Amino acid sequence: MAMSAGKDDGQPMMEMNTTPLIDVMLVLLIMFIITIPVATHAVNIDLPQPTNIPNNVTIDPIKNKLVLTATNQILWNGTSVNEGQLVSIIASTKGIDPEPELQFQPEEFASYEIANRLMKIITDAKVTKFGFVGNENFATFQKAGQ
Repeated sequence: MAMSAGKDDGQPMMEMNTTPLIDVMLVLLIMFIITIPVATHAVNIDLPQPTNIPNNVTIDPIKNKLVLTATNQILWNGTSVNEGQLVSIIASTKGIDPEPELQFQPEEFASYEIANRLMKIITDAKVTKFGFVGNENFATFQKAGQ
């Protein structure tokens, strides 16, 4: 903080010393910043909970196929599973070395919402070998029923 030497003509200084004022303002600003609560935003989402893997589900060490049918049924290698079971199955494939490839095939009139939820489950499981199957079925886009 610079100080002015001023003129030495014997007259009193008429300027106000603002250094203490600035110091107090900085301290108050820092105290105000510290006391402000941190804004936290939370979005509550109902995520599927892992459940027991059915006995009839097979896990292929090379590749596994996940199909979402037009009737919104989830099939793992041809066996019907729910979202909770899918979480457990995918988690169990992560323990296989090397990790098997997961092939996702949504059928033509399958629900986008359910397909998105399945993609979220796959993403959350950090599957590294993932691919889409059946893209050739969607070479031309048209409305349902045409």
